[in-house]
Amino acid sequence: MPIKIPDNLPARSILEAEGVMVMQETDAIRQDIRPMRIGLLNLMPNKVKTETQFARLLGASPLQVELTLVKMTNHVPRNTSSDHIISFYRNWEDIRSEKFDGFIVTGAPVETLPFEEVTYWDELRRIFDWTQTHVHGSFTICWGAQAAAHHFHGMPKYELPEKKFGVYSHRNLAPASPYLRGFSDDFAIPVSRWTEMRREDIPEGRGLKVLMDSDEAGLCLIDDPDHRSLHMFNHIEYDTGSLSDEYFRDRASGKPIAPPHDYFPDDDPERPPLNRWRSHAHLLFGNWIHQIYQTTPYDLRAIGE
Repeated sequence: MPIKIPDNLPARSILEAEGVMVMQETDAIRQDIRPMRIGLLNLMPNKVKTETQFARLLGASPLQVELTLVKMTNHVPRNTSSDHIISFYRNWEDIRSEKFDGFIVTGAPVETLPFEEVTYWDELRRIFDWTQTHVHGSFTICWGAQAAAHHFHGMPKYELPEKKFGVYSHRNLAPASPYLRGFSDDFAIPVSRWTEMRREDIPEGRGLKVLMDSDEAGLCLIDDPDHRSLHMFNHIEYDTGSLSDEYFRDRASGKPIAPPHDYFPDDDPERPPLNRWRSHAHLLFGNWIHQIYQTTPYDLRAIGE
């Protein structure tokens, strides 16, 4: 089944050109199917690119998915036009009475700040608490995952001596997990962060289970069943060119930055990179959607009760 997104969202034309099934809003309401309601709290600077990345992965599901784009209520994005935000985004305060099958919290370019110094930290904490009563399953990404692990479990983050930047080999530590169904034993995932969380800070007795990790990049994916959440510390959703865009942006601004690890062929930035994580990104999100579908109430009103 296709993904249902607003008819004029810029991601639509990109996804249609890639062969992703995208449903018109007018067609969706004629189908006698309850779509999976997925909210996307988009904290990334490039809203359009991030919308497209997640819509691409959600749209690969055989289920009908209705995507709702969400923003922090009082935070004004500086890198996306106000027309786009007004046309396609809803403030969290305006949707807090609604129920969702799934909810995604993205990364954000604030990871070197203490959590309490992020301007929207108090609202984000309320959102995390709200997911426990209004969302059946959550998926947090990069800084969003660090923020959730800190909020729910008090885990600290540590600043790295240099940016962990590139594509790193990861291990499948839980082949029997429904979220890793079909995963190979090792696989590549993009990493782009200045901070990390550490295995030794995972509290005991909370049911947390590490599903993926890396010798070089550390923790990657944690299952948090008590909070019905997955916490992904890296960027498995990234496009082929996302790391390239970051590299050339920083280089053009004069920042000292090395080419992303194991990304460009022969470490030559003049050669186009190859995507070695796309299949596992689709698999992970497909497994997450499938797991939500198998366990979520048919009546949205029953979520959280």
